[in-house]
Amino acid sequence: MRAFPHLPILLLLPWLLCTLPAQGQYRPEATEFRPPLDIPIILAGTFGELRSNHFHAGVDIKTQQRQGLPVYAVEDGTVSRIKVSHWGYGKALYVAHPNGYTTVYAHLQKYGPGIEEYVKNLQYNKQSYEVETFPDYGEITVRKGDIIAYSGNTGGSSGPHLHFEIRNSLDERPTNPLLYGLEVRDATNPTLEAAYAYPLSGEAQVNRSTRRVELSFHRQVDGSFLADTLQASGTIGFGLVAWDRQDMAANRNGIYRLVQRVDGALQTDLVFDRFSFGETRYINTLIDYPYYARYRRRIQKCFRGPGNELSMYDALVNDGKVDIRPGTTHLVEMELLDLAGNRTLLRIPVRGQALAPADSQDTPKTPYYARADKPTSFDLGKAQVYFPAGSLYDGAFLELEQHGDTVKVHDSSLPLHRNFTLSFDVSHLPAEARRQAFIARLDERDQAQYQATYKRGNRFSMRSRELGRFTLATDTIAPKIRPKNFKHRQWLTNYRYLSLQISDDLSGIADYQARINGKWILMEYEPKTRTITYHFDDRLGEARQCELEVEVTDNSGNKSHFTATVFRR
Repeated sequence: MRAFPHLPILLLLPWLLCTLPAQGQYRPEATEFRPPLDIPIILAGTFGELRSNHFHAGVDIKTQQRQGLPVYAVEDGTVSRIKVSHWGYGKALYVAHPNGYTTVYAHLQKYGPGIEEYVKNLQYNKQSYEVETFPDYGEITVRKGDIIAYSGNTGGSSGPHLHFEIRNSLDERPTNPLLYGLEVRDATNPTLEAAYAYPLSGEAQVNRSTRRVELSFHRQVDGSFLADTLQASGTIGFGLVAWDRQDMAANRNGIYRLVQRVDGALQTDLVFDRFSFGETRYINTLIDYPYYARYRRRIQKCFRGPGNELSMYDALVNDGKVDIRPGTTHLVEMELLDLAGNRTLLRIPVRGQALAPADSQDTPKTPYYARADKPTSFDLGKAQVYFPAGSLYDGAFLELEQHGDTVKVHDSSLPLHRNFTLSFDVSHLPAEARRQAFIARLDERDQAQYQATYKRGNRFSMRSRELGRFTLATDTIAPKIRPKNFKHRQWLTNYRYLSLQISDDLSGIADYQARINGKWILMEYEPKTRTITYHFDDRLGEARQCELEVEVTDNSGNKSHFTATVFRR
């Protein structure tokens, strides 16, 4: 996002510099944002929560399982950005405020008075549901308490809620909205679900193992937890599976702060107050990614591993790692805290003892080694794989195989920070087959998932951050179109909208267009339900007979057409 894109920067900077918080602070004392909703604030998601490949940039506020609740401007401001997309934030609104912050409201059902008309005019001018615009500074102003939108479930939302963010307007870093007076009832301690120890150095072992070890712990009389004594040597680290729950909600939300102490000395202090979007993908180094890829469960490391460039550590001594020498004893304390002051404590006694490991952890070597700091390419014959510098967080031996038109590029247990490129030689395919062919990723059930495919002569290529098995697939079947709430030649006098279901079994929907009496109409697409909807408006004029035409195109270029006549009074 660009805040205030059309305001001269020389005029804007003095105002921002006077109002932005100083380094180390997260909000000015004068900031008094009102809640964005007029209902009790109950959270379905917290700031910094661990999500797939990213940290959650705001809070998710429950909307009582309903859509259409009024969303209010939390302070005076000017609309700096509007974006409508099929996925991601869906319908989103960005408001810049004079105190140096920008608030973001996402997954909206529709925009408030004035803004909705502004967006719809833009959509009709561009003849596209998906639009993005940066209004001139002061072009659309709002006052604190104005209705600016209505809550919804658009985009990548899995249920009705309001996603709400507060960003620094100058550098766009999101900050924790709960630091700005947003009141959430919370009298519940964070929950510790599991704890693990990691041997990290070549000679390290924990309980005679060189691999991840799950700890056994028990609740004490004072409410804290005590782990069984570990026998360890070398450099080790710890990780936790933990979550937090606020009052009046059953959601397992993210924790706010994680503190590790060794013999009373602070070792790690990780606080989810703010971060930058440029670092959010480093979440893959904060969690035990191979474990997550296999079990879909996130172990949050209390130590810094290879490639971790996160800035959210308030303290990190020795990268959070603990050196254990034979004959020594240590007490490691892990503390989980939330913003309301609730806390959960785990004590882990460690006895230094040099024991012979009962297992080994050898890394299988292959002919394909990729470094993290240099670009690497591999030629597999009919396919080529390229990893730019910075793709991997650490160097790794890769499993690469090609069998016919299918290529294995390692597996999903290895995270990538940047896209790799996979290219296929398709000279063996007939020209007509190439038109409808594409590169697909095969899931665990061997189902083909379309990948954006770039075609140039005899070469197809794609870019992805997901490793796995890829193949050439062909889609020859056109999409399906089915009316949902009307029939051909039906009178729709009291109808407010037309709705159709569109679907494609293989390559997926690429585009859709609709017209009534030859004029383009705005169809809102909800990919989660595969539905396109037209809301009747005054653009139809006095037309009583409406000739509807719908065209849907899939990613292989196959097209379907649907026509119907409906009548209105």
